[in-house]
Parts: sequence; structure tokens; C-alpha cells
Amino acid sequence: MTLKLDKEIINRAKNYAESKKISLSKLIESYLHLLTKESASIDKISPLVESLSGVIVLPEKYDDKNDYADYLTEKYK
Repeated sequence: MTLKLDKEIINRAKNYAESKKISLSKLIESYLHLLTKESASIDKISPLVESLSGVIVLPEKYDDKNDYADYLTEKYK
């Protein structure tokens, strides 16, 4: 198999693999394995999380960014 990649990315990947004491081939194989795993095993929701779904009800006009900014402003006065 032949891949064409940017040289800088190759160098960074080699350095990363070396720092983890694995080969670049093994690094790429592991990454591709992770990408191609069956999504069903990743998407399973635990019974606890499923039981908590819908417990929190937010007000209709909930604005998380402004509310959080207000919270931080109040916290760090």
C-alpha cells in the first residue's frame, strides 16, 4: 500500500510514534482499527445514563453561553 502524505505530518507522526516506543506502521494500524470499529459497541448507553435521560428540563429561553458568562462574572467579582 502506498500513501501520499505531507512531509511535516510524516515527521510529526514519526516523532510521536518514537516517543510512544511503537513503529509508525503500528501507530497507523491502531488508528485505522479505531476508526473502523463497529459503532454499535461505541454507541451503547449504560442503563444508568439511559435512566437519567430527560431528568433535567431547561427553560425555553435557556442561553448557555450568556448564562455561563454571567456565572463566571459573578464568580470572579
